[in-house]
Amino acid sequence: MDVRMYTVGMIQENAFLVSQEGSDEAVVVDPGAEAPKLLAALKEHGLTLKGILVTHTHFDHIGAVADLHDATGAEVWCPAGEADTLRDPNAVMRWQGFGPFRGYDPEHLVRGGDVVSLAGFDFQVVSTPGHSPDHVTYALPDEGAIFSGDVLFQGSVGRTDLPGCDHGRLMRSIKDLLDRFDDATTVCPGHMAPTTLGQERRTNPFVLDLLANGTGA
Repeated sequence: MDVRMYTVGMIQENAFLVSQEGSDEAVVVDPGAEAPKLLAALKEHGLTLKGILVTHTHFDHIGAVADLHDATGAEVWCPAGEADTLRDPNAVMRWQGFGPFRGYDPEHLVRGGDVVSLAGFDFQVVSTPGHSPDHVTYALPDEGAIFSGDVLFQGSVGRTDLPGCDHGRLMRSIKDLLDRFDDATTVCPGHMAPTTLGQERRTNPFVLDLLANGTGA
Protein backbone atom coordinates (compact mmCIF):
# COMPACT_ATOMS: atom_id res chain seq x y z
CA MET A 1 0.00 0.00 0.00
CA ASP A 2 1.16 3.51 -0.83
CA VAL A 3 -0.23 6.28 1.40
CA ARG A 4 0.61 9.92 0.79
CA MET A 5 -0.44 12.59 3.28
CA TYR A 6 -1.09 16.19 2.25
CA THR A 7 -1.77 18.80 4.92
CA VAL A 8 -4.17 21.37 3.51
CA GLY A 9 -6.16 24.46 4.41
CA MET A 10 -6.19 26.96 7.25
CA ILE A 11 -7.01 24.25 9.82
CA GLN A 12 -4.06 22.09 8.66
CA GLU A 13 -6.19 19.05 7.86
CA ASN A 14 -4.63 15.84 6.53
CA ALA A 15 -5.91 14.50 3.21
CA PHE A 16 -4.66 11.06 2.19
CA LEU A 17 -4.07 9.61 -1.28
CA VAL A 18 -4.20 5.82 -1.01
CA SER A 19 -3.14 3.42 -3.76
CA GLN A 20 -1.77 -0.05 -4.28
CA GLU A 21 1.94 -0.09 -5.05
CA GLY A 22 2.34 -0.21 -8.80
CA SER A 23 -1.29 0.73 -9.46
CA ASP A 24 -2.49 3.85 -11.27
CA GLU A 25 -5.74 4.02 -9.28
CA ALA A 26 -6.16 5.95 -6.04
CA VAL A 27 -8.66 6.94 -3.40
CA VAL A 28 -8.60 10.20 -1.47
CA VAL A 29 -9.76 10.34 2.14
CA ASP A 30 -11.04 13.67 3.48
CA PRO A 31 -10.01 16.24 0.85
CA GLY A 32 -10.49 19.23 3.10
CA ALA A 33 -9.11 22.03 0.94
CA GLU A 34 -6.63 22.97 -1.79
CA ALA A 35 -8.03 20.89 -4.64
CA PRO A 36 -5.27 22.13 -7.02
CA LYS A 37 -2.62 20.73 -4.68
CA LEU A 38 -4.32 17.34 -4.58
CA LEU A 39 -4.88 17.29 -8.34
CA ALA A 40 -1.21 18.13 -8.88
CA ALA A 41 -0.24 15.22 -6.62
CA LEU A 42 -2.43 12.84 -8.62
CA LYS A 43 -0.81 14.01 -11.85
CA GLU A 44 2.72 13.87 -10.42
CA HIS A 45 2.29 10.24 -9.38
CA GLY A 46 0.32 9.16 -12.44
CA LEU A 47 -2.79 8.31 -10.46
CA THR A 48 -6.44 8.28 -11.51
CA LEU A 49 -8.85 9.15 -8.71
CA LYS A 50 -11.45 6.41 -8.35
CA GLY A 51 -13.28 7.58 -5.24
CA ILE A 52 -13.56 10.20 -2.51
CA LEU A 53 -14.11 8.93 1.05
CA VAL A 54 -15.43 11.30 3.72
CA THR A 55 -15.09 10.44 7.42
CA HIS A 56 -17.30 13.31 8.55
CA THR A 57 -18.59 16.60 7.20
CA HIS A 58 -16.90 19.34 9.21
CA PHE A 59 -15.82 22.01 6.75
CA ASP A 60 -12.09 21.34 7.05
CA HIS A 61 -12.63 17.78 5.76
CA ILE A 62 -14.92 18.46 2.79
CA GLY A 63 -13.78 21.77 1.31
CA ALA A 64 -12.31 20.22 -1.85
CA VAL A 65 -14.86 17.44 -2.41
CA ALA A 66 -16.90 19.19 -5.11
CA ASP A 67 -13.87 20.53 -6.96
CA LEU A 68 -12.15 17.13 -7.00
CA HIS A 69 -15.30 15.48 -8.30
CA ASP A 70 -15.65 18.10 -11.04
CA ALA A 71 -12.04 17.63 -12.13
CA THR A 72 -11.92 13.83 -12.01
CA GLY A 73 -15.46 12.47 -12.05
CA ALA A 74 -14.71 10.47 -8.88
CA GLU A 75 -17.80 9.55 -6.88
CA VAL A 76 -18.20 10.35 -3.19
CA TRP A 77 -18.89 8.11 -0.18
CA CYS A 78 -20.26 9.95 2.87
CA PRO A 79 -21.66 8.92 6.27
CA ALA A 80 -25.41 8.57 5.84
CA GLY A 81 -26.26 10.68 8.86
CA GLU A 82 -24.17 13.63 7.68
CA ALA A 83 -25.09 13.72 3.99
CA ASP A 84 -27.34 16.76 4.40
CA THR A 85 -24.40 18.74 5.73
CA LEU A 86 -22.29 17.80 2.72
CA ARG A 87 -25.14 18.81 0.42
CA ASP A 88 -25.49 22.24 2.05
CA PRO A 89 -22.49 22.96 4.28
CA ASN A 90 -23.16 26.68 4.50
CA ALA A 91 -26.46 26.03 6.27
CA VAL A 92 -24.63 24.75 9.34
CA MET A 93 -21.04 26.01 9.01
CA ARG A 94 -21.10 29.64 10.03
CA TRP A 95 -17.51 30.16 11.14
CA GLN A 96 -16.22 33.69 10.89
CA GLY A 97 -13.39 33.86 8.39
CA PHE A 98 -14.19 30.52 6.72
CA GLY A 99 -16.25 29.71 3.66
CA PRO A 100 -18.48 29.84 1.82
CA PHE A 101 -18.14 26.16 0.89
CA ARG A 102 -19.38 24.25 -2.14
CA GLY A 103 -21.84 21.54 -1.29
CA TYR A 104 -22.04 18.15 -2.96
CA ASP A 105 -24.74 15.48 -3.16
CA PRO A 106 -22.88 12.21 -2.52
CA GLU A 107 -23.50 9.21 -4.75
CA HIS A 108 -23.01 6.76 -1.89
CA LEU A 109 -24.06 6.76 1.78
CA VAL A 110 -22.11 4.57 4.19
CA ARG A 111 -22.90 3.06 7.57
CA GLY A 112 -20.93 1.00 10.04
CA GLY A 113 -20.44 -2.53 8.71
CA ASP A 114 -20.35 -1.51 5.05
CA VAL A 115 -17.42 -2.35 2.78
CA VAL A 116 -16.29 0.10 0.09
CA SER A 117 -14.33 -1.60 -2.71
CA LEU A 118 -12.19 0.89 -4.61
CA ALA A 119 -8.77 0.95 -6.30
CA GLY A 120 -8.01 -2.63 -5.26
CA PHE A 121 -8.92 -2.08 -1.60
CA ASP A 122 -11.85 -3.20 0.54
CA PHE A 123 -12.33 -0.38 3.04
CA GLN A 124 -14.26 -1.49 6.11
CA VAL A 125 -16.57 1.22 7.43
CA VAL A 126 -16.49 1.47 11.23
CA SER A 127 -19.02 3.67 13.00
CA THR A 128 -17.07 6.07 15.27
CA PRO A 129 -19.42 8.89 16.35
CA GLY A 130 -18.67 11.43 19.02
CA HIS A 131 -16.64 14.15 17.32
CA SER A 132 -19.56 14.43 14.93
CA PRO A 133 -22.95 12.68 14.94
CA ASP A 134 -22.24 10.01 12.29
CA HIS A 135 -18.44 10.02 11.99
CA VAL A 136 -16.95 6.89 10.41
CA THR A 137 -13.47 5.39 10.24
CA TYR A 138 -12.25 3.63 7.10
CA ALA A 139 -10.19 0.56 8.00
CA LEU A 140 -7.85 -1.62 5.97
CA PRO A 141 -7.04 -4.41 8.45
CA ASP A 142 -4.95 -6.43 5.97
CA GLU A 143 -2.80 -3.35 5.42
CA GLY A 144 -2.66 -2.51 9.13
CA ALA A 145 -4.10 0.98 8.75
CA ILE A 146 -7.14 3.03 9.69
CA PHE A 147 -8.18 6.46 8.41
CA SER A 148 -9.73 7.86 11.54
CA GLY A 149 -10.63 11.45 10.70
CA ASP A 150 -10.97 13.37 13.96
CA VAL A 151 -11.47 10.49 16.38
CA LEU A 152 -7.94 9.88 17.66
CA PHE A 153 -4.78 11.97 17.39
CA GLN A 154 -1.20 11.62 18.51
CA GLY A 155 -1.53 12.36 22.23
CA SER A 156 -5.06 13.69 21.97
CA VAL A 157 -8.63 13.02 20.78
CA GLY A 158 -11.21 14.86 18.70
CA ARG A 159 -12.85 17.92 20.21
CA THR A 160 -16.38 17.54 21.54
CA ASP A 161 -17.44 21.15 22.11
CA LEU A 162 -19.17 21.55 18.73
CA PRO A 163 -22.87 21.03 17.92
CA GLY A 164 -23.67 17.34 17.67
CA CYS A 165 -20.56 16.24 19.58
CA ASP A 166 -20.66 13.81 22.50
CA HIS A 167 -17.55 13.07 24.56
CA GLY A 168 -18.86 9.80 25.97
CA ARG A 169 -19.68 8.48 22.50
CA LEU A 170 -16.26 9.54 21.24
CA MET A 171 -14.49 7.61 23.97
CA ARG A 172 -16.62 4.54 23.29
CA SER A 173 -15.65 4.83 19.63
CA ILE A 174 -11.98 4.93 20.56
CA LYS A 175 -12.42 1.90 22.81
CA ASP A 176 -14.04 0.06 19.90
CA LEU A 177 -11.05 0.81 17.67
CA LEU A 178 -8.65 -0.40 20.36
CA ASP A 179 -10.66 -3.60 20.74
CA ARG A 180 -11.01 -4.26 17.00
CA PHE A 181 -7.49 -3.60 15.75
CA ASP A 182 -4.06 -4.56 17.03
CA ASP A 183 -1.50 -2.20 18.49
CA ALA A 184 0.61 -2.19 15.32
CA THR A 185 -2.23 -0.57 13.36
CA THR A 186 -1.22 2.75 11.85
CA VAL A 187 -3.61 5.60 12.58
CA CYS A 188 -3.87 8.07 9.69
CA PRO A 189 -5.56 11.00 11.47
CA GLY A 190 -7.30 14.12 10.25
CA HIS A 191 -4.76 16.37 11.98
CA MET A 192 -1.21 16.10 13.29
CA ALA A 193 1.16 13.22 12.58
CA PRO A 194 0.31 9.57 11.99
CA THR A 195 0.63 7.31 14.99
CA THR A 196 -0.24 3.75 16.03
CA LEU A 197 -2.92 2.37 18.29
CA GLY A 198 -0.20 0.90 20.47
CA GLN A 199 1.54 4.22 20.93
CA GLU A 200 -1.72 5.87 21.91
CA ARG A 201 -2.59 3.01 24.26
CA ARG A 202 0.75 3.58 26.04
CA THR A 203 1.08 7.36 26.01
CA ASN A 204 -2.17 9.19 25.20
CA PRO A 205 -3.56 10.64 28.46
CA PHE A 206 -7.17 10.40 27.26
CA VAL A 207 -6.73 6.75 26.28
CA LEU A 208 -4.88 5.93 29.49
CA ASP A 209 -7.74 7.39 31.51
CA LEU A 210 -10.30 5.61 29.35
CA LEU A 211 -8.62 2.25 29.92
CA ALA A 212 -8.15 2.88 33.64
CA ASN A 213 -11.50 4.45 34.48
CA GLY A 214 -13.70 4.01 31.46
CA THR A 215 -14.17 7.75 30.90
CA GLY A 216 -11.30 9.35 29.00
CA ALA A 217 -12.20 12.60 30.76
